[in-house]
Amino acid sequence: MLPTNMTESLTGGVPLSVDFDSPEDYFIFIFQLLFATTTVVVAGTVVIGILATKALRLQNRFIFMLNTSICDTLVGFSVYYLGLFDVREGYPSRNGTYDVLPSLLGVNILTFLFAQFDRYFAVCHPYIYSRFITRQLVIGINIYCWVYNSAHLLARNFIPVSKAIQLYVFSIVFFQVIVLTKVAMTIKLYVVARYQVERDPPSAEKESKKESLKIIIFVVISFLLLWCPSFVNIFIRLVVGGGMSFRNEATNLFAIMARFNAVCTPCVYIWGSPALREAIKNTLWGRLCPRCKKR
Repeated sequence: MLPTNMTESLTGGVPLSVDFDSPEDYFIFIFQLLFATTTVVVAGTVVIGILATKALRLQNRFIFMLNTSICDTLVGFSVYYLGLFDVREGYPSRNGTYDVLPSLLGVNILTFLFAQFDRYFAVCHPYIYSRFITRQLVIGINIYCWVYNSAHLLARNFIPVSKAIQLYVFSIVFFQVIVLTKVAMTIKLYVVARYQVERDPPSAEKESKKESLKIIIFVVISFLLLWCPSFVNIFIRLVVGGGMSFRNEATNLFAIMARFNAVCTPCVYIWGSPALREAIKNTLWGRLCPRCKKR
């Protein structure tokens, strides 16, 4: 049986995630606090940089970046609750949020998949892309990611628990199919970046294609590496009855790895896009720290 944390929070409501009986408890609590703050600052910086720069908002690939960064910022805020208090999501749950906060990560799953197809058509079929893939369509696709995720979440919370568990298992299997599709698209994009784009004559458009492909490939690889252990463990626990169980979300290693995507993804965006770095420097950090802008 899993141990229960009886440490009461300062408000007398939901207890804290650890008992502070050992150095490990202090480490877990401080780590979750720093992790949440870092995620909010890094992802929030990307959100502000894109929203404040018209040239970036007009490009489809930055709309996908904006959508995932908004989601990552919300994930960072969610860690202030999931990581600092005694919360256990899933079935059975304890002090949970009806899976509202963990479901934020599901928005990124769909967004990354659509972003991969967007980059594929932009590079391999530029005529079709320029004619049919409009900015309004891309915005609609990103809104669809939120609508689908919200509808799925509402369905699970309003149907009987037995049916909700079956729907939850189905969603895990469905996301495994998405993962396999993402792997195939990542390989395809790598081949395109390695051979097709390299044959193009030097130009600003070529550099933009290489930049966008590099970003999406690195983002998806980090996503798969950090997400897959959690997917596999959840599937084994619900279907086979085995797998690993944890006291709460703060000690759930697999959930921490999955949420770590919220830090890795915006970091890759900043690292891979000089235009985004310049926008962040001019709109945010350059104003907060003038010396940084000079450098």
